Amino acid sequence: MTDPFDDRKARAAAWFRSLRDAIVTAFEAIEADFGGPNPAGRFEVTPTTRPDGGGGLMSVMRGGRVFEKIGVNVSEVHGELGARARAAMAARGVPGMEADPRFWASGISLVAHMQNPQAPAVHMNTRMFWTPGASWFGGGSDLNPCIEYAGDTAHFHATLQAACDAHDPAYYPRFKAWADEYFFVPHRGRARGVGGIFYDDLATGDWEADFAFTQAVGRAFLPAFEPLTRARMAQPFTEADRETQLIHRGLYAEYNLVYDRGTKFGLETGHDANAVLMSLPPVAKWT
Repeated sequence: MTDPFDDRKARAAAWFRSLRDAIVTAFEAIEADFGGPNPAGRFEVTPTTRPDGGGGLMSVMRGGRVFEKIGVNVSEVHGELGARARAAMAARGVPGMEADPRFWASGISLVAHMQNPQAPAVHMNTRMFWTPGASWFGGGSDLNPCIEYAGDTAHFHATLQAACDAHDPAYYPRFKAWADEYFFVPHRGRARGVGGIFYDDLATGDWEADFAFTQAVGRAFLPAFEPLTRARMAQPFTEADRETQLIHRGLYAEYNLVYDRGTKFGLETGHDANAVLMSLPPVAKWT
């Protein structure tokens, strides 16, 4: 029997793939604009598989002139959730997990670590999740500078706020506060960056509106981040700046390994470990 959500799943998965294509093209153009053709300034694309169903594409650039390491992954996976994942879903109020543990999920996940410490690192992801009892969207984006510039922070937040306000004026303050809470590192007593927006379990009863909002969050990413990269990528920096960057990356790695929902879910459901851990920085330090 055809699932009435099949068309919606296909549309969502196609959108995440198209957003991935746009971002990869834009970032390769940044590399080309910064010093001309560069063999390291292109993404290496690797198919990923999940043994129990589905897979995706892992697109990683290493050693670019601008991006020291950046990954832009898309996935579309399905199967049955294990006991731990079912319990986590049930705790979040997802109905029917014990009776029918099937799931489907698709999304895009991006993390960029920069060569120049003056340029901020960044994270973005959006996703759709389906179970027989519920479906929802989630995602967000947050900026992670090691050297903060107030104007950069203001631009990033203003761009995300405009995307939110076009759909619901209550979204930005709600999702900004959620990001401030979610991207906090309790054992360090500090945030991992200057925030952004984060949302999950978005199911207002109007699937089309929720999908449109999730697309708007994805579209806002390049206007929010690309100007900051282009403004900072050629600025001079010192060895002390690099040291600050590497120590901040240690904080980022701690957060992703200990607290991040996506990392936990990916590893628990058997997705390609290299793709799940793509977000980790290439080099980091701890004091």
